Amino acid sequence: MIPAPHRMKGGAPLRGALPGQVGPFGPYGANMRDPGDMEIEVLVVPDCPHQQLAEERLRQALDDAGLDTTGFTTRVVADQAEAERSAFTGSPTILIDGRDPFAEPGTTPSLSCRIYRTPQGPAGAPGLDQLRQALHEVAGTAA
Repeated sequence: MIPAPHRMKGGAPLRGALPGQVGPFGPYGANMRDPGDMEIEVLVVPDCPHQQLAEERLRQALDDAGLDTTGFTTRVVADQAEAERSAFTGSPTILIDGRDPFAEPGTTPSLSCRIYRTPQGPAGAPGLDQLRQALHEVAGTAA
């Protein structure tokens, strides 16, 4: 008998795999989360010169990690109050499940361009390997 792909939990469809099944990050278990449940958001200032680069690298990192069906949203942060509410420390900021995996301690929220430290030097967006690593860390798996 083949298990139904639409198992229910609390009246809603249960997404992802069952313990013991293999997914894009390896075997699923009780201590692992379904990586497809990640909420990813790119925060930018209006007319951010690095928005396209960040979105392209994020899409590539998701595809490389086997998360080609995982989407993300882009939100424009227009004023300082919103920057403070969102913990926005420069454009672009990538949030995974509401957390900035590239946050540097002591950085204050601001409506400015953001510079990332990458192995290739300063850049307007995180590198592909850095994004892949951040996705693996959130999913609870090794890269």
